[in-house]
Amino acid sequence: MTKIGYIGLGLMGAPMARNLMKAGHELVVHNRSQEIVKMLEGEGAIAAHSPKEVAEQVEVVFTNLPDSPDVEKVALGEDGIIEGAHEGLIFVDNSTIKPETARTIAEKFSEVGVLSLDAPVSGGDIGAKAGTLTIMVGGDESAYEKVLPLLEVIGKTITYIGESGAGQIAKAANQVIVAGTMVAMAEALVLAQKCAVDPAKVVQAISRGAAQCWALDNKPARLFKRNLDPGFKAHMQAKDLKIVVDTARSYQIAVPQTSLAHQLYEAMIAMGNGELDNSAVVTVLEALANTTVQSDTDLS
Repeated sequence: MTKIGYIGLGLMGAPMARNLMKAGHELVVHNRSQEIVKMLEGEGAIAAHSPKEVAEQVEVVFTNLPDSPDVEKVALGEDGIIEGAHEGLIFVDNSTIKPETARTIAEKFSEVGVLSLDAPVSGGDIGAKAGTLTIMVGGDESAYEKVLPLLEVIGKTITYIGESGAGQIAKAANQVIVAGTMVAMAEALVLAQKCAVDPAKVVQAISRGAAQCWALDNKPARLFKRNLDPGFKAHMQAKDLKIVVDTARSYQIAVPQTSLAHQLYEAMIAMGNGELDNSAVVTVLEALANTTVQSDTDLS
């Protein structure tokens, strides 16, 4: 049994923390919103009042936070993890942040003897609940080997990529493809609908051919029912795409398709739909085509 800290108990973090606890590990938790903390307390977790207090009590501390400034504040700020640093502590960040931020945090932690891993995840809330996430890891390889049994509790496909920041680069590449396939799927559904062809029948026809992808396998049935509840929120998708675009600019890489996808997600936010699922980018294309994707065909 390992004593673990988990900071950031949102849509992804809470089920990941629960899985670690269900695996028999002692859990110390902290979150800005206290409702989920109280729920996890009721399930056996220990509440802490600050990231510092979490770090002081545990062997490994995980974070899962919205953006780079949030992780930097929790890790390095006042009452942050670094103030509770002690010999043997390992920091694992499951957030999606800028690679350069991951490298800065790792460097600062190394100065106080803390090993760091950037370990962003993919798979949405479904994967978080099921413990089947894809985890991309950068940082100290010896730390990776030590925490691998914990990562295997929350993920199914776990890959050590390389030095600090490498996990975040892999996640950026992942988001290029995730956003691209979500937008492509949305365009295909709107095309079928506008041409007066049942989009569900189109999905049935193409989903086992060369067009097969995770988005097409998992999202259309929900979209046809107008179930746009988030598995991964659109505003977070937009944030991740900004990281891709900014990183590409830093390395002088052209990412035209991803730049367009980023604009579509920003348009979705401007429409007031940023809290919806990232597949709801279809609403932007529906508005442009003056149509609504719908079907009564059962895709089960």
